[in-house]
Amino acid sequence: MFESPDLIVSAIFIFFVLIQLFYFLFYFSRLAFHKKKPETDVSPTKPVSIIVCAFNEEANLKKNLPLLLKQDYLKNGKPFYEVVVVNDNSEDETFYMLNEMQKVYPHMHVVHLTQEAKLISGKKFPLSMGIKSAHCEHLLLTDADCTPASDKWLGMMVSQFSNTKKIVLGYSPYTKKQGWLNKKIRFETAHTAMQYLSYALAKTPYMGVGRNLAYEKELFNNNKGFSSHHHLISGDDDLFINQVANSNNTAICIDPHTFTYSEAKKTNHDWHYQKKRHLSTGMYYKGKHKFLLGLYTFSHFATWMSLVAAIIFPQFIMYTAIAFVLRWVIMWFVFQRCFSVLKEKDLIHYIWVFDIWLLFYNLRSIPSVFFKQQLHWK
Repeated sequence: MFESPDLIVSAIFIFFVLIQLFYFLFYFSRLAFHKKKPETDVSPTKPVSIIVCAFNEEANLKKNLPLLLKQDYLKNGKPFYEVVVVNDNSEDETFYMLNEMQKVYPHMHVVHLTQEAKLISGKKFPLSMGIKSAHCEHLLLTDADCTPASDKWLGMMVSQFSNTKKIVLGYSPYTKKQGWLNKKIRFETAHTAMQYLSYALAKTPYMGVGRNLAYEKELFNNNKGFSSHHHLISGDDDLFINQVANSNNTAICIDPHTFTYSEAKKTNHDWHYQKKRHLSTGMYYKGKHKFLLGLYTFSHFATWMSLVAAIIFPQFIMYTAIAFVLRWVIMWFVFQRCFSVLKEKDLIHYIWVFDIWLLFYNLRSIPSVFFKQQLHWK
């Protein structure tokens, strides 16, 4: 009996289900039941530099810069922060538009780059110049196409800093639109956030997203900026955080007032190219993070593959069915709680569909994680 393929297959399925349940209950439940929310009335205690890098982003800057420049973070009636905009060799009218805005907003500073660093890829050189030009120790990063959810964004993000917390991870969702592609992008974004926010709560931070991320300038300087991975096109956010974050120095901020929204890609081709860039840094993560992330992805794949095998060898199908139902019930409960926290409630109805879709998405992502590819930021 112990050599029965039916028993072996069912045992393998149950084994991988248990691994999945470990992730759901030990990691993701931390975000699902996270209760700590800062007050919306946050008094400014420390000056802050908001840093935005832009390449041909005239339209987005016109839309979003006023929202960054009018944050409710005042001391004695004046802004207790600055906005540093790095114009990265833009070829549109960004140069003139920024110069005009600078006349209106004295707490806005512009860095015009007229040449590119040949040995530094992607956004790292302009971001490094922005950080170097920043006058404040506490830095808050976002992108030109990101819209803060409220004028409380700055104050509430910065309120998470403390004597020990040097990094604050925020959430940056995509705007809800009609269509399956939009749902896929938003689900993948929420699923990724569910992981990095939960891991941070479990004192195992491994990444952040540059669309909504804060850290201290000293941390950047002590790490010598992006010097260890300056040749990679990506990594200015996730790989940097992977290197400098530890169990004690990282906090999260997931109040809806602090979300920064941007528009999702309109075509599958553009989205897949974007994801290739994001995933290309995965092979450079610390070993323990690669193991944890890899085991989660592999256990998901193995769960479904061993389920198919268990159907082919059905002698112990009752035990398989019980484990299958248990996994889906717990997964749905934890995911719907997480998605509610992240204000993605409309996606809850599609959780089981996306559970299957992740199989194909993860398989397609393997080349981006394990093989070097020719990619471009601009």
